[in-house]
Amino acid sequence: MISEASVVRYRAARAVTALSAAAVLAGCTSADAGTDTPALEAPGTVLTTVKPVRKDVVNSISLTGKVTIDPVFGIVAPIGGEVRYVDRKPSRAPVDEATWVASVWKHGEPSRVEIPRGSMLAGRLMADHATVTAGMPIISAKHAGYGIVAEIDSAQAYRLSGAAKSVRGQIKNGPGPFPCRPLGTVAALPEGTIPEPEPATTTTAPDPQQSGPPVPVPVKPDAEPEPAGGSEPTGLRLVCTAPSDIKLINGASVSLDVVTGKAAKALVLPVEAVAGTQGKVDVVGPDRMRKTVDVILGLTDGRFVEIKAGLNGSETVAIPGPDLPGGAGPAEQPGGGPTG
Repeated sequence: MISEASVVRYRAARAVTALSAAAVLAGCTSADAGTDTPALEAPGTVLTTVKPVRKDVVNSISLTGKVTIDPVFGIVAPIGGEVRYVDRKPSRAPVDEATWVASVWKHGEPSRVEIPRGSMLAGRLMADHATVTAGMPIISAKHAGYGIVAEIDSAQAYRLSGAAKSVRGQIKNGPGPFPCRPLGTVAALPEGTIPEPEPATTTTAPDPQQSGPPVPVPVKPDAEPEPAGGSEPTGLRLVCTAPSDIKLINGASVSLDVVTGKAAKALVLPVEAVAGTQGKVDVVGPDRMRKTVDVILGLTDGRFVEIKAGLNGSETVAIPGPDLPGGAGPAEQPGGGPTG
C-alpha cells in the first residue's frame, strides 16, 4: 500500500519537472523572438565604393641596365612626310656640335634631323625618299664613349613611349645616384646602312686601231676608304649618359629610375576601380546600383590613375571596376597615358 508521504513526493517531483520544461520552452521562445534574420542585399547592389580625390601623380619605372662602350641609339622623324638623307661620309670621330643628317619634307617645308654632339652617324634606317610618320626611327647614331643601356620589354616600352622627364642612375656598389641624360628613342631599331659611294671613273683615250666608243675605267683611290658605317638591329631599350665626373666601368650594373610624367592635383581613382587601358568605371547611383561609364586616363603611379575626363569628382565609384569581355582586369595604364 502506497503511503501518503510517497504520493506527496511523487507529485512534487512531477511539479518540478513541469516547471523545468516550461522554463526551457520559455527560454527558447524568448531567444527565438529576439533574433532577426538579416535581410539580403538585392543582386547587383554595390557594397564597396570610393570617391575620386585630387593628388599629385608621378609616373616612374625602374630599369636595370649596364655600362656599355659606344652604344647605338635611334633618332626619330620629328614630323610625318618624306625623308631625304644628307650625303655624309661615316666617320670614327664624334661630331663637335649637333650635325644635320636628314630632313623630313611636308608641304614643301623641311624639318631638319640632327645627331647630337659627341655622337657618330651609324646608319640610315629607311630608304631615301621613303614616307615616314612622326616618331618613326630614321637614323641610328653611336654615342662616343661610355653609355648606359637598359633593355626593356614591350609593356615597359608603352610606359616609356613619351619622352622621359628625368632619369637617375645608381651603379651597383658604385657611384650614385646621378642624373642620366636620355639619348634617342626607346623603339627597337632595324639594321642601319650607309650606301656605298659611287666609284669614280675616267674615260680612256680612243684607240685608233679599235672601233667603238671610249670605255670608262674605274679609278683606284689613292687612300684607304672611310669606314662603310652601318649598325646592327637592336631591341627595345633606353640609352642614357652619365655626367663626366662619374667613373664608369664597362659591364657594371646600373639601376635606373625613369620619370616619364608628372601631374599636379590630378583627379585620381585607385587602379582597382578602373578597368581596361581605355578606361571604364562603375558609377554607383542613389539606389546603390552600378552604371558603367567611359573615362579618359592619364598618368599612373601604380596605385592611383589619373582621370582626365569622364568624371567631375562628385561621383561615387564601385570597387572593383567593371568586368570587361576577355577578362580585362584593373587598368594597366601605359605610363604616359593612352591619350598622350
